[in-house]
This record gives sequence, structure tokens and C-alpha cells, in this order.
Amino acid sequence: MSQRPVRATLSFPPELLLHAQNIKVAFFDVDGVLTDGGLYFGESGESLKRFHTLDGHGMKLLQRAGITPAVITGRDSPALRVRLKALGITHVHYGTEDKRPAAEQTLQALGLNWSQAAAIGDDWPDLPVLARSALACAPGNAHAEVLACAHHVTRAAGGAGAAREFCDLLLIGSGKYAQLLEEVVQ
Repeated sequence: MSQRPVRATLSFPPELLLHAQNIKVAFFDVDGVLTDGGLYFGESGESLKRFHTLDGHGMKLLQRAGITPAVITGRDSPALRVRLKALGITHVHYGTEDKRPAAEQTLQALGLNWSQAAAIGDDWPDLPVLARSALACAPGNAHAEVLACAHHVTRAAGGAGAAREFCDLLLIGSGKYAQLLEEVVQ
């Protein structure tokens, strides 16, 4: 039985891909981006989070393409730590309300600058990172000020594939998307 050919079907406007082509680090917010933004608490007060597998796989693909995913979040929880460890994310700042210095620390550690950074966020604490990054993205359900700052607004909502759409954009911009897709099919 012969296999059907698989080809890349996603596309983004050329001017958007220009912003994505030299990205080496991608900053992610958590609540409202990697999760739906809801706060869930168990009866003992522990924080529960729901993550989307599409988003996690996108972050793994970024790593394979040579783009470093970095997480900067205002909160901390055991569930988040377990998820990020499972994804192999090593550049993480937990409990960080002032996100710009955390991003600058990551850039310095990686030997990069803002022109090599992309970011996705959904609310005001993300604005300092979004405003400085070469590519700024927001989930479709982000706050109005963040939507106004974004180069790209995802069709998917936070916690429902928005981060994966951001990853796909970066992968296409880097020229690695089709190669990674082909490796899966073989």
C-alpha cells in the first residue's frame, strides 16, 4: 500500500514571516496562553492546571528547530513545574510579575538580543516583553491592549492551541516546518 503524500498546508502572510525568520528564543506566558486562564483549586487549596497537548508538542518542535522556548509566569505551581520538566523547558522564571528583567536575563544567558526574540502573552504583565520582541503574538481571547500590541493574533484561544499556532508560525518563519513535518511522515 502506497502512502499518501503529506505536504505543509499552513501559511502566514509574508510580512509576518519576516518578523519570524531570525527568532532564536520564544517567550511564553502561562495563564491565558498555555492554559485557558482559569484558576482551578483543589479542596486542599492546591492549584490545578489544564494544558493542551498541541501546545506542548509545538514547544518540543521549537527545540528541535533550534529555537529555545522560555517561560515567564507570574505564578508557580507543582503542576506547572511537572509539565515544563516533561517538555524539557529549562529557561523558566516562576512567580515573576515584572517580566522584562526575566526576559533580559534569559537573553543574556543565551547570548541573544530582542531582535532574536518572539513572545506570546495575553495580559498587561506581558506587554513589556511583547513590545520589545521582534515578533509579538496574542491568543484571540487576550486583553484588548495586548491584541493592539500583537503582530499576530491567533485563531485559537489560550489553552486551546494558541501556543501551537505561535510555534507553527516560528517554525515556518525559520524554514524548518516542512522538514520537521517530512521527518514525521517517513
